[in-house]
Amino acid sequence: MSFRNGLDSLLRPEDSVLVLIDHQPFQLANLNSHVPQVVVNNVAALTKTARAFRVPTIITSVIADRGGFIFPQITDVFPDEKVIDRTTLNTWEDKKVVDIVKATGRKQLVIAGLYTEICVAMPVIHALGDGWDVTVITDACGGVSLEAHEVAIQRMIAAGANVMTWLALASEWLRDHARTEHTAEFVEVLKEHAAGSGIAFLWEQQLLNTPVESLKSSGF
Repeated sequence: MSFRNGLDSLLRPEDSVLVLIDHQPFQLANLNSHVPQVVVNNVAALTKTARAFRVPTIITSVIADRGGFIFPQITDVFPDEKVIDRTTLNTWEDKKVVDIVKATGRKQLVIAGLYTEICVAMPVIHALGDGWDVTVITDACGGVSLEAHEVAIQRMIAAGANVMTWLALASEWLRDHARTEHTAEFVEVLKEHAAGSGIAFLWEQQLLNTPVESLKSSGF
């Protein structure tokens, strides 16, 4: 087994491409590994983070006329992005999706979707076999049970996948606070979707903008 380590193994926005798979009402209805709202929040955060860091994002559904349209929390972020509707459970067997991913010229494939054990695991394992560097954003995925989700993650790790959460990915894409070109958009994602971290940032800004005289008069 080869270990994933070293600077080159960290994810870079200029080398990443995001594929979002089957975030649809049918799948959400039987999501039992997470609180459904948490997955919706996390995939919305992931999508906005990709936009903030200018990462190409491919959105795909499966039989949308029966399974429902992709969550608006995703499509509203990329209103001009055409959703690719498939019949295959394995996204990596859909030539249109694969061709679009290849056309980006990026080598770091980032994937999230529903369900983890089916429509995430299959393309991840397939793409790994084709030589791609694949990362799964586990908290923007979910399964029909906690066991199904966790076993799928174990299976993908055993196949060579990298796993992380959306905030870890965002931080890895940022990497250096001196890189300020994406800071404003990144902060907006934190404020909207990162709960404690976002609120702590707002509090920090409040304190920085509070005159010392006001703190003294308040007894601090």
